[in-house]
Amino acid sequence: METLPNCPQCQSPYTYEDGALLVCPECAYEWDPQEVTEEAGLIVKDSNGTLLQDGDTVTVIKDLKVKGMPKDIKQGTRVKNIRLVAGDHNIDCKIDGFGAMKLKSEFVKKI
Repeated sequence: METLPNCPQCQSPYTYEDGALLVCPECAYEWDPQEVTEEAGLIVKDSNGTLLQDGDTVTVIKDLKVKGMPKDIKQGTRVKNIRLVAGDHNIDCKIDGFGAMKLKSEFVKKI
């Protein structure tokens, strides 16, 4: 018997097939298993090796100098609602007092 993957939204193990889609009975999320496999290619980990996801809240682990700004981003600054992107700086976010920024995941830890 084939084992179906857990729901990508709520991690429920009770998924079932409905035609070409997979369905979660607990949160009613429907998805195409081929699309999830393609999206899983972007894996971003914080400084401790914890997997990051879109919408997570992270903390900056060291002072970061920002080119063209008179002050640094201080250690312990909380960054809410991050968005993961491909590239060298793999986190898009907004930081209070600085605006839109791109950060490297190696300088943050998940809260």
